[in-house]
Amino acid sequence: MALSMRCNVKSVFRFIHKSNSNRRLFKAGKATTSSSRSKGLVFSGIQPTGVPHLGNYLGALESWVALQNEYSTVMYSIVDLHSITQPQDPQVLRDNIIDMAASLLACGIDPTRSILFQQSQVSEHAELSWILGCLTSMPRLRHLPQWKMKSKQKNEGSVGLYMYPVLQAADILLYKSTHVPVGEDQIQHLELAQDLARIFNNQYGEFFPEPRALLSDTRKVKSLRDPSSKMSKSDPQRFSTVFLTDTPDDIALKIRRAVTDFTSEVTYEPDTRPGVSNLVSMHAAVSGQTVEGLLRLAEGMDTGQYKNVVAEAIIQKLQPIRLEIQRLRADRGYIESLLAQGAEKARSLAAPVMTEVRKLVGFY
Repeated sequence: MALSMRCNVKSVFRFIHKSNSNRRLFKAGKATTSSSRSKGLVFSGIQPTGVPHLGNYLGALESWVALQNEYSTVMYSIVDLHSITQPQDPQVLRDNIIDMAASLLACGIDPTRSILFQQSQVSEHAELSWILGCLTSMPRLRHLPQWKMKSKQKNEGSVGLYMYPVLQAADILLYKSTHVPVGEDQIQHLELAQDLARIFNNQYGEFFPEPRALLSDTRKVKSLRDPSSKMSKSDPQRFSTVFLTDTPDDIALKIRRAVTDFTSEVTYEPDTRPGVSNLVSMHAAVSGQTVEGLLRLAEGMDTGQYKNVVAEAIIQKLQPIRLEIQRLRADRGYIESLLAQGAEKARSLAAPVMTEVRKLVGFY
């Protein structure tokens, strides 16, 4: 149950002042030149399911932005081929692609430092997926989490859903990717890409590198209404998820209604106090401070007061992103142009790889 939101306003502002004065600063540093970046190619994809939420941003997108300074080639794909394994309204899908592109750009994905493109506009993804599918056994796919989770819900599923992990592997191998940023729940799908690289190489000669995982150390953001579950776009409870386009009033209301417990003290105990611990994790992630530091600063505050501080920190973090998404959404032509340029760059890398694949397989 959420605690009463009565708070001592003076103590809240005293906390914010202490927090700002003791904050550990995170500097972007000097822009790294292409010659000083690590060699290798980073690839990752994200489905166009609308505007990302706070968990997406802290769990993946922040690290995506940082990787642009660390590797010589970085590719981010809006994977619309993956999205149609579930029924889609065509116009909603078109709008979601634009919304996702706008969100990625607003979060800091820079088309001059990375390649941002729409997966379906590079036909080589589908072609390589077919070839790799012919090297993949059905039992191997049957035990992957995507199929087990989605097919159990309806006790059936499409061929596209079944082949989803093979298309993921094709996305990665098509560009001879060396590194893939993933969450712990995606490791099995990356392992399939590694396995298929080995199978292809054993059959046709050394060609594909085995991609390595780049694991994020960011704490998972939990639902505000059910802290035993991850924050999710599909959660039916409207106060459970903070979206990047939420207004300050939306965010403040959602944080005020976040589930905590009957203990007023602010502590970090994920197993026994998941609700308040989730607030501390979010606060640490958006402020760049340590959990230990925040707990020291929160001494003497109850969870009701602390919620106001957390809400303010999230608002400060997301407000520039929200405004930039609004600006970009209003210029659809600009986004479509950027995606077209990105697809052209992606095709220039994919085409020579597929030419060699066709030769190795024996098509010509």
